[in-house]
Amino acid sequence: MATAKKPAAKKPAKKSTAKKPAKKSTAKKPAKKSAAKKPAKKPAAKKPAKKSAAKKPAAKKSTAKKPAAKKATAKKPAAKKPAAKKPAAPKATARPVETSEVAYRNLFDAYNQGKLPFAEGYIVSSFFSETSAYSIYEVVSYAGVKEIFLTETGLQFVTGGKKLYILVEPDTYQIKYQEPVSRAEGEKIPKRFAELEIITAKNQTKIMIAKEPNESYGSFTILKPTGINFAVVFYQQPEVYKSLADFFVESLNRQRKVPEHDAKAAAQKVTEILKKYMSFEGEYK
Repeated sequence: MATAKKPAAKKPAKKSTAKKPAKKSTAKKPAKKSAAKKPAKKPAAKKPAKKSAAKKPAAKKSTAKKPAAKKATAKKPAAKKPAAKKPAAPKATARPVETSEVAYRNLFDAYNQGKLPFAEGYIVSSFFSETSAYSIYEVVSYAGVKEIFLTETGLQFVTGGKKLYILVEPDTYQIKYQEPVSRAEGEKIPKRFAELEIITAKNQTKIMIAKEPNESYGSFTILKPTGINFAVVFYQQPEVYKSLADFFVESLNRQRKVPEHDAKAAAQKVTEILKKYMSFEGEYK
C-alpha cells in the first residue's frame, strides 16, 4: 500500500495545467492583429471620398460664368457706337476749309454749313445807323472753342475772346463832344477819347479805333445782323491780315463813304492792333 501513493502523485497534471498554453489561446496579440485598426482606416479612407467630392471641377463649372461675363462686357462695342459721334464733331470745326481759297464767310451761313473754324478765327460784325453814316465795327479774335450753339439773339461761343471796337462818326453827328462810353444805346462803345486812335478823314469823318481790345472770359455772343449789317468769319490763313485790311477798306469806302486814302490808313491801323494784341501767337498757343 505504500506504493499506491505514487499514482496519486499529480506532478504530471501540473504540466497539463500549464498556463502558458492558455495564454496562447487567450493571446490578445493576435486579436489585436484582427482588430487592426490600420486596415479599418483604409476602407474609411476619406481621400477617395474627396476625389468624388472634388470641388475643384465643380468650381470650374461655376467659373463657367466667365464666358457669360464676356457677353456682358460685349457692351463695350455698343459703347463705341455713341463714341462714333466724335468724328461728326470735327465736321463742325471746318478745319479743312481753313486752308481753302475762301478768306472769309458769312458767319451764320458758315455755322449752318458746319464750316466754322473751332481752332481759331476772327469775326467782324457791323452795327450801322439807319439814319446816318454813324457806324460801329467789332472785331473778335478767338481760339480753342469748346462749343458753339445758336440762341435767340445770335451765336454763342464757349471760349474766351478779345474784342476791338471801331467807331465811325460822320461830320454831321450832333454830340461829338460826348465820350463814346456815355452815348446812347446803339451809338456807344466802352471807350473814352483817351483810349482811342482817331483818324480824321478829308470829309471830316472820324474813325476811332480802340488802342487795346477788351477781353471776355468763358463765352461771348455774336448778335444776328439785321438790315444792311453783317457778321463774317475770317479763317486763319497766311494772308489773313491782308484780307482783313482789304475788307475794311472796302466797307469804309463804299458803305460808310470814307475817302479811300483815309480808309486805307484806318484799315492799316486796325491790322496793326490786331497783330499786336489779338494774334494767335503767345497766349493763344
